[in-house]
Amino acid sequence: MTDNQLAALEQRIDVLESEAQIRKIQARYMFLCDTPCPVYPPVDDAERIELIVDLYTEDAIWEGVGEYYDGQFGRAEGKDEIRAHFNRFWSVDKEPKLLLNAHYLTSEQVDVDGDEATGLWIHMQPWLFSDGTALLRSSRLNNAFRRENGQWKIIRTRTENVFVAPLPEGFAEAFPHSSVLMK
Repeated sequence: MTDNQLAALEQRIDVLESEAQIRKIQARYMFLCDTPCPVYPPVDDAERIELIVDLYTEDAIWEGVGEYYDGQFGRAEGKDEIRAHFNRFWSVDKEPKLLLNAHYLTSEQVDVDGDEATGLWIHMQPWLFSDGTALLRSSRLNNAFRRENGQWKIIRTRTENVFVAPLPEGFAEAFPHSSVLMK
């Protein structure tokens, strides 16, 4: 094997390993955003938010874009604003309470270019609330990642609404109040 062939093989392996790490980061983000939070040992919302924020770079951006998400989610720049965004989302005073939220990712496209990468997904999620209302939400994600000190981090989360549809009352008759998945 020549030096050029070896270098090309090393680069291909790096791309494959990077793609796998980016998939894990995106899945971890969605996992942490699920309700009830399936992390074990169990964490409260403040701890959950810190686990989410740790997935981001210091200069990261989280934004909702498009005609439906601009006003609903807005834009958060940097870890402090991202933390504040999630604190508002899981505020103890927020009514109605979110009882169930599960993220389903599909249509993945991950492109790695050296120490930068982008990922596209479509996701769907049911939402059930304490007042009996429920909805099904679908979004497109256009996220960006950067390798810092050998570790991939999120530098941009961009979400755009595909649709929001109300679900009938009693849509889900049985769902857990806490998760024991990882126990």
